[in-house]
Amino acid sequence: MDSKSLLGDSARRAYSDYGCRSKRESQWDTSGQIYPVTCDSDSVFEQADVDLYIQQAVVLIEDAIQYRSINHRVDAPSLHLYRWYYARICQWGLGLTIAVVLLLAFVEHPSSLSVTSDSRYRSSPWEPPCGLTESIEIICLIIFILDLAVKSYLIGWNEFRKNKWLISYTIVITVSILDWVLSISMICDEKLRVRRLIRPFFLLQQSSLMKKTLKCIKRTLPEIASVILLLALHLCLFTMIGMLLFPKTEDPLKNEEWKVYFRNLPTSLTSLLVLLTTANNPDVMIPAYSLNRGYAIFFVSFSVIGTYFLMNLMTAIIYNQFRGYLLMAVQTSIIRRRLGIRAAFQVLSCHNPENASGERVPIDAVLQVMSRVQMQTYYRDAMVLETRQYETDGFMNREQFRQLFDELEKDRIKEHPSLPHYNSVGLQKLQIIFSHCIFTIFGNAVALAHVVCICILQLTIYVSYRLSYANMNRSTQESFSLWEMVRFINMLIVFRFLRIIPDIKLMALVASTLLDLVKNLRAFAGILVVAYYIFAVFGIWLFEGAIKPPLSVPYNTTINNITSNLSTECGTYEQLGYWPNNFDDFAAAIVLLYNVMIINNWQAFMEAYTRYTTEWSKIYFVCWWFTSSVMWVNLFVALILENFTYKWDRSNSCSVTDVERIRYETSVQLIFKEQVKEPTEEELLYQLQQHPHLHLY
Repeated sequence: MDSKSLLGDSARRAYSDYGCRSKRESQWDTSGQIYPVTCDSDSVFEQADVDLYIQQAVVLIEDAIQYRSINHRVDAPSLHLYRWYYARICQWGLGLTIAVVLLLAFVEHPSSLSVTSDSRYRSSPWEPPCGLTESIEIICLIIFILDLAVKSYLIGWNEFRKNKWLISYTIVITVSILDWVLSISMICDEKLRVRRLIRPFFLLQQSSLMKKTLKCIKRTLPEIASVILLLALHLCLFTMIGMLLFPKTEDPLKNEEWKVYFRNLPTSLTSLLVLLTTANNPDVMIPAYSLNRGYAIFFVSFSVIGTYFLMNLMTAIIYNQFRGYLLMAVQTSIIRRRLGIRAAFQVLSCHNPENASGERVPIDAVLQVMSRVQMQTYYRDAMVLETRQYETDGFMNREQFRQLFDELEKDRIKEHPSLPHYNSVGLQKLQIIFSHCIFTIFGNAVALAHVVCICILQLTIYVSYRLSYANMNRSTQESFSLWEMVRFINMLIVFRFLRIIPDIKLMALVASTLLDLVKNLRAFAGILVVAYYIFAVFGIWLFEGAIKPPLSVPYNTTINNITSNLSTECGTYEQLGYWPNNFDDFAAAIVLLYNVMIINNWQAFMEAYTRYTTEWSKIYFVCWWFTSSVMWVNLFVALILENFTYKWDRSNSCSVTDVERIRYETSVQLIFKEQVKEPTEEELLYQLQQHPHLHLY
């Protein structure tokens, strides 16, 4: 074997046995499959071997592009199955299966298929017959079993035993099938469906970035424990002070604060916890403040210390710690990309029997691989163009090959289509006029003038008639009157005003950031979906049918016709008419959880379920408040800041035209690109040596 190594003296010393062997000396993996991936100059090449090298390189590069692990089988049949599995149609089909199994919760008992969720006049929803949703579910579970089987086969038994997610996947599928069998045996009359609670796992295990995000969140929790403890001490201290300040007395006028907010320890804790979120401010202090203005010091001190200091400190810690752990996760993704590229280079270096040292790859092999790799067209074109610069040499070294994939991290330039050429002099002059920037400014001015005119028109109608035309009786009007048509056209004119966004740098930047958030924060939205799903299922288990309406009436009965002898206090669930917000079905539970996440009046829901059930129900609502409003919202804000800061820093040297032309590919990996540490060659070689199926010795 040639004494030259792949990567320098240090790598030579560490991996002196790393080189190219003939296909006769190809290594066997534990399953007995032969993987001829290296060669020497004396080897007699067959076309099948060359095709295998190309196919291996194609898959390894696709793994690198998608930040996937390369620890899978690399024989020809397995590679074919691997590419088929990760084909768009299969991944879309698997995603559709996950969506279907999650959406079953809206149809299963208690069904959400009713016009309204208001428990006062909701009619009985349509309930699917036993076996309908169960048939759909078992089909989905069979697809998940096939998915698990393919994944397990592709990585091998040794890798499967080390993969906690696949082991958990097996357990979840097994539990779901057993619970499904139990449902069928009980003719769909079981009280609890355990499999409904674990269904979000199917969504989690499908997304690599979602799994990394969940791991980062898990690691962040211990870091904020000190602030949570400090916040708890702050809450307990002021609770004790409040109970001493507002005791029960013989004077009923002085008992209002005690009666409503400080009657006992649970009530006092709840009152100040809600005040921490400002949802009951200033209601909680009004009874005492009306007696003595000095009591305001207590409530203001509590809010300043808790809301403005401790809560914001928690936000800062969550942002900082989560960002650090996310950077670690991104580091792992970058290593996967570099490892896939390095492995592809090693495989392609064996494509040429004259290349015994494995230090170069033939250009024709690189071009052949690039033509078969599934990737965005503009990236492929750029990489092919870069490759053709080395056609005169016929070969490309390791560093040149690695630099090809730097194109994946560059900005995409959106070139506007070239202007058409006209032979007519008149058309050429018109083309010059209408393509001038002054014409664009004129168009924006016209759009602004339209918006101003519409606003003035609407204001004139209001001042003249004191009544919007939309509120008049339309029973005698046509289905689509002339006035409605005018209003519709005016609405379209208002949308024309959006054309000014690309011409203002900051607005263009903000708009592009918002669009990118939809695409790049899907993993974080997925975590929130999982949280919503789990809490909604728990809420149905705990509180379904807990709140009984004062009376039930048909749906088409108006509110004015509803009479009740129920007397409620101001600000309560009943007085505010929050009847549609309940846990009587899955859809209603989702809406209720959203209303609690927004925080406004969330104490009304907590107080109502406390009265109708037990004091322990407060734990459920506090846990959801902490999960959604404290943790997830802060994480979402952190990612928005990172996304916007990344774009802002990169656009400081750009003009308005450049901001419009450049399409920033702001994936999470690219946001942290500057902080990521590149892996060394020794680290890459070591991981390649540990590959369970691609034996590079």
